[in-house]
Amino acid sequence: MKKLINAADAVVTDTLAGMAAAHPDALRVDLGRRTVYRATPKDEGKVALVSGGGSGHEPLHGGFVGTGMLDAACAGEIFTSPVPDQIAAATTAVDRGAGVLHIVKNYTGDVMNFEMAAELVAAESGAPVATVVTADDVAVEDSLYTAGRRGVGVTVIVEKIAGAAAEEGRSLAEVAALAQRVSEGGRSMGVALTSCTVPANGRPSFDLPEDEMEIGIGIHGEPGRRREKAASAREIAGRLTEPILAELPDDGGGGGVIALLNGMGASPLSELYIMYAEVAGLLRVAGVAVERSLVGSYITSLDMSGCSLTLVRADEEILRLWDAPVCTPGLRWGR
Repeated sequence: MKKLINAADAVVTDTLAGMAAAHPDALRVDLGRRTVYRATPKDEGKVALVSGGGSGHEPLHGGFVGTGMLDAACAGEIFTSPVPDQIAAATTAVDRGAGVLHIVKNYTGDVMNFEMAAELVAAESGAPVATVVTADDVAVEDSLYTAGRRGVGVTVIVEKIAGAAAEEGRSLAEVAALAQRVSEGGRSMGVALTSCTVPANGRPSFDLPEDEMEIGIGIHGEPGRRREKAASAREIAGRLTEPILAELPDDGGGGGVIALLNGMGASPLSELYIMYAEVAGLLRVAGVAVERSLVGSYITSLDMSGCSLTLVRADEEILRLWDAPVCTPGLRWGR
């Protein structure tokens, strides 16, 4: 194992320390509770957003803390949920009097710990908390880590849209309903060309021969639908796009999609653009209008080579909120 680390058991803390050093004007990092906050809290009377999950998916979630997205992100150990006390402390800290929305990926540990955190907050401070669980992965229904579909790429888009709505001063019920609508309108699927290596393990999480790929892989290395011989970008694009389109909610004649072509951590941007060109061509043939696109590594799996595709139905309101200014370490425009 060759990694730019000091020690396997210090990766999460050292990562957060590096974020604090790199973004001193934008972020405040509580290393003890492993939580990333905005350096300057948003105005009183606005809904706050808290998310989080296991580390190893950077820039998700800490890289999306800032104006137009999250108010706080809680980091667990690599591929391990943050704990309830940690989430509850973050929730209480960011509440500006209008309540807090938890955005949670559908993994058993995350869902359970965020539920417990919401109960702690209700008992201790009484601050209203709403929860939206993302579950967009079409590859599998139920898995080693989930009941139902895994929460993956749509989480980034939910955080962006909900964050913009909160900045506008919408109520907790309104922000939660919008986040739920975006989540339900999105579908994702990924492919792995290599395994990732968890530092504490020191070896690849699973064996994937050089001439094979895993279709439908999870972001923690969970198995997908099947293994196949490695193929061209054009063929892989078809393997991802077709199942997503088969399950993408009907637009009701009202609009196109936001497309996220996401790298899993080790695939260069050149390959992601090659993949996106193939996906865009397939969507054009299918009559699906791409209203906005985002290409890059936004929800990763350490050093896994591969990519995922997320499509989200987008009407005029969602597109307007997508275009709204955002300023975070991992996503920024409009300023």
